This record gives sequence, C-alpha cells and structure tokens, in this order.
Amino acid sequence: MKELILAVYLDPRPVAVVVGLLLGILGLTMFFPAVVDYLEHNSDWQVFFVSGLVTTAFSGLLFLAVRSQNRIMTTRQAFIMTASVWISLSAFGALPFYWSGFFPTYTDAFFESISGLTTTGATVMTDLDFMPPGILLWRGILQWLGGLGIIVMAVAVLPMLQIGGMQLFKVEAFETLEKILPRATQISGFITLIFLNATVLCMLAYLMAGMNILDAVVHAMTTVATGGFSNHDESLGYFDSMLIDYIAIIFMIIGSLPFLLFVQAFQGMPKSIFFDSQVRTFFMLLMFLVLIAWIIEESLGIRTGIQALRFAAINVTSILTGTGYATEAYDHWGPVSVSFFFVIMFIGGCAGSTSCGIKIFRFQVLFQNVRQHIARVLYPHGIFIQKFNGRPISSDVISAVMSFFFLYLMTFSVSVIALSFFGVDPLTALSGAGSAISNVGPGLGNIIGPSGNYKLLGDIPKWILAFTMLIGRLELFTILVLFSPRFWRS
Repeated sequence: MKELILAVYLDPRPVAVVVGLLLGILGLTMFFPAVVDYLEHNSDWQVFFVSGLVTTAFSGLLFLAVRSQNRIMTTRQAFIMTASVWISLSAFGALPFYWSGFFPTYTDAFFESISGLTTTGATVMTDLDFMPPGILLWRGILQWLGGLGIIVMAVAVLPMLQIGGMQLFKVEAFETLEKILPRATQISGFITLIFLNATVLCMLAYLMAGMNILDAVVHAMTTVATGGFSNHDESLGYFDSMLIDYIAIIFMIIGSLPFLLFVQAFQGMPKSIFFDSQVRTFFMLLMFLVLIAWIIEESLGIRTGIQALRFAAINVTSILTGTGYATEAYDHWGPVSVSFFFVIMFIGGCAGSTSCGIKIFRFQVLFQNVRQHIARVLYPHGIFIQKFNGRPISSDVISAVMSFFFLYLMTFSVSVIALSFFGVDPLTALSGAGSAISNVGPGLGNIIGPSGNYKLLGDIPKWILAFTMLIGRLELFTILVLFSPRFWRS
C-alpha cells in the first residue's frame, strides 16, 4: 500500500502526455497500410483502419485527460516514461497483427510488434511471400519508427539518466533534465530529416537495383533502421543480387553510425564523422571481421574469391549492426562459423545510432580500463589518464560501463536459464537470448537460425524473449531499475 501511494505521488500525468502523443502518431501511421491494402483490393484495410481508430481514440482520450498539465518531468518519471512508451506502442502496434487473423494468439502478435519496434527483427511469421502488402508495410513502419525513436532517446534521454556510460555523449545544451523534452523536440527534427533522407536514398537505390516498389520501401525502412524485417522468407537471399547486397551493406553501416555526427556534418563540420574514435574503431573492426569470415569460407571450401567476400561482407555487417538480414544459413558453414557469429552478435554499432548490442564505445572504455590497470602494475607511480575522443573519461562513466557489462552478462544468463527451464534446447536458448538482448533477430540452429523463425517456440519462451528484447533495446538499466524497491522509495 505504501509503494502504491508513492507511485501515485510520482504523478503519472507528464508520462501520460508523452505516451498519448506517441500513440497518436502510431495510430495515424496505421492508415498508410490501410490505404495500400484498399488500393490493392485487400480486405485487410479494414483491420488497419479500425486499429488506427482505436489507437488514435485512446491517444486522444489520454492526451485530453492531462492536456492542461504542464509539469517538469523528474528523473524517475523519465525512467517510467521510457519503459511505458515502448510497452504501450508495442501493445497497440500488435492490434493489426492480431485482428488480421494471421497470428493465432496475441502473444505472437505482441512478439512481432515488439520485435519490430525494438528493431530486433525476430519473426514468428511464415509464408511472407504471400502476405498482404499492408501487413508487410506495417512491419517495416514499426521498425522505422523504432529506429528513429531509439536515436532520439539515445541522444536526449539516456545521457541525462547516466545509463551505461551514455553520459559520454551528453549534448552540451542538455544541461539539466528539465531541458530534455524541449531540446529533444528540436534535435529530433534534424535527426528525422536525416533519417528520412537516408531512407529515401536507400529506397531509390533498391528500386534501381531491381526491387519492386513495396520491397524497396519496406527494405529501405528496415535497412536504415538496422531492423532486418524482410518481405520474403529467404530475406535478402530471395533477390540473389550482388548489387542489392552491397546497397544493404552501405545503408546498414549508415544506420550504425552516430546520427549526431550527421547533424554536425550538415551544420558545416563534416570532418567530425571521420575523426570520431568510435567510428574509426567500428570500421576497423568491421573490416577485420569480414576478413575472418572470408577466410572461413575459403578454408572450408564454401566459396572462393569475390563471391566469398560478398557473402562474408553482407552477413557480418548484418549481424554486427544488429540488422539480422540473411542471404543464406551461415550457421551451416561449420562449427567455427557458429561460434564466430554467436560472438559478434553481442558487439553492435556506435552509440547514438539505430544499431543494437553492447556498442563499440563500451569496448573502447573497457580496453582503456584494462590497459590502465596493466600500466599501473608495471609502473605503480605512473599517472595514466583514460581518454575517449581526446577527452578524459570520468570515473562515473567507467563505473557505469563496467556495471553495464556485468548486468548484460547477468541478464543474458538469466534469460538462457529461463528459456532452458521451459524446454528450449541449449543452442536455441543461448542464441535466442543473445539475439534478443542484442536485438539482432535470427539465432542459430534449425529452429531460430537464419533459415528458421521463432514460431515453433512456446508462448512463455516468446514472452521471455520479448522482455529480453525490451531490456536490451532500452540499455538494461532503464527497465531493470523499475524493479528496485529503492527506486520507488527514493
């Protein structure tokens, strides 16, 4: 009873304003698939039309109920708002899936929805090649909105909440938490424009490479958002096109770079992209991993030459960036490839991008911390300063990053144990938990591997994985802190 009173004391109205506004945007986007299905004479347009009405109506009622409240959002309310937004959008985003009849249970519909919004790309759908265009477009829209949302959150909210070392990327204009929402609105305008332009360019490139208009639009949205939803069961392998593969590689990489650097580039500082240490490390790591995959293909006789390089590049880029596209079942390359792709799914791209995983900058901080400790052992009286992009790294950032690594490992382990408890085999449990917490999409093995999907898993494993996706996408602390009694008492 005491915690309930404290929860009320937190005042949910500022949170409700944000949730209501974003639900309204989600509801309006549901009318796009409705129009597409209507023009294609598909009866599913009614599903999207009703879902849009329900969502916008709920949004309107929620927004009207709190519209007169103009309150400053506290830190605890910001935590609650972040979790509430993703859960609410996933719940309402599942309505078209569930009411369409293509999903037997709401569990499957919610799994598909949260997989889309978290840009994970894990799917329970089969026979994608025969699905109505509205359903396919809605999957792409969910990932596009999720990718855009996570960039804004990473730029405006997570640095203020000091999540996992993200305070390294605090924008100087965000001096206090009270400035988050006004400044987020301003900066989201720049980011949305850049994100939209990148999507349009990607769509045009896909069209010129031979995709039809629906494939080009959906794949452009899911490529730039590094989401990985495709309109075909074979994913990008359906097209069997070298040109399409390389277009996907280019725009997956763009989606994995810090979007604030693109903003700075358009403001007259283009060199900032090339001189950022995180970006340089990402490119060096990507080239190194592609080389390793190329060597694996050559040594096992799977492919040789340029073809081997092509398949190594597309599959490594897809998994490293957390996109999850597949051109073939790369886990059939042998035991070495299984271990290789399992490891790289945890890495991820740059902070402030649509990419998932642990993020490159955290590995940089970890490496600097290890190097400093080794140097102190060799030179006890020496002074060694850890730096990131030429600036000293504060102790609170180092502590936050180390805590993130520990919590990431613990969450992954708990997820694996929980999946195993409900009858999931070891390889599926390990790769499924890793794929979910890193928001990659495909796992390994015959069930959830690149040539499979998550449909055959039971309802409880799907909810476990859905929760793991949410935790991974919102950088762990944002969700897990809500389960701490101290959070509600503070």
